[in-house]
Amino acid sequence: MPPRNSKKLVAFAFLCIFAIVALGQDSAPPPPQSPETKEPAAPSQAEKKGDLFVFRKEVDEVTLHATVVDDKNHLVTNLDRADFTVYEDGQAQKILSFRREDIPVAMGIVIDNSGSMRDKRPAVNAAAINFVKSSNPQDKVFIVNFNEDYFLDQDYTASVPKLKDALERIEARGGTALYDAVVASADHLKKSDLLEKKVLLVVTDGEDNASRESLEQAIRRLQEENGPTVYTIGLLGEEHSKRARRALREMAEETGGMAFFPQGLAEVDSITQQIAHDIRNQYTIGYKPTKPQSEGGFRSVKVDVNAKGYHKLQARTRSGYYAGQQRTATPSS
Repeated sequence: MPPRNSKKLVAFAFLCIFAIVALGQDSAPPPPQSPETKEPAAPSQAEKKGDLFVFRKEVDEVTLHATVVDDKNHLVTNLDRADFTVYEDGQAQKILSFRREDIPVAMGIVIDNSGSMRDKRPAVNAAAINFVKSSNPQDKVFIVNFNEDYFLDQDYTASVPKLKDALERIEARGGTALYDAVVASADHLKKSDLLEKKVLLVVTDGEDNASRESLEQAIRRLQEENGPTVYTIGLLGEEHSKRARRALREMAEETGGMAFFPQGLAEVDSITQQIAHDIRNQYTIGYKPTKPQSEGGFRSVKVDVNAKGYHKLQARTRSGYYAGQQRTATPSS
């Protein structure tokens, strides 16, 4: 026989169920916004595949990698999106994506293998390996050695022994085809879509005397859309000082990197450590230009930074880019 109050209990249970359903409907998420009011999603999304991060972007999005320093040239790494303003051809752009993580990098180490580098290579090679060890463990690195020609002696890898072996393939002879090697290495970076952020580290002790490309052509190629940031180290004697310094400085500064001119080999290792630290503490900013990329042409870029508590912040990034420019070449294996 059922309990005496079973009917009342059943009725009460139905009332409770009804209340729970109604409450769930009231707290359900609102319907999707209309296209006119919907905020654009962050266009750069990182997906992890194996041990790599693959980035997906909106078509026509321009990506900038910016290093910020204060008035004492100290890195500033705690800023927010609202502290940045991006200008393209003098017009402010809407920032769509913003990150300040230590993200993996696709990187080419491009080292002079001409005759004058014979005695310098052991110290340079050691500094290059320490540079890799100080970088993000998920970076993918390739090695290009060059003299009057350029050679891809190790394709993308994170293996220090493989990189060391490639660096030790020294044939210190011949001339210096610096611009050709830089252009081919930048093209090799663009062929890979494994990693969004791209860097070239270039080490040489002389002036280019064997390239088919000119300095101006090389810089133009480096400034193609979403091209690499270039860091250069010039082990220069007085006989190569003026023109060689100009070339290394322009390749670096026009792409948002830095040029270094050490007084001796002993400084190279600390310089590569500084570069690794710089790369790992950059901001990544994405925006979709107000002027369609299909119109092509060179676009000047400037990033301003203003934040409370800081005085005269400076953002170092590329000076501009050529919209929609694509071409590829590959260093010889």
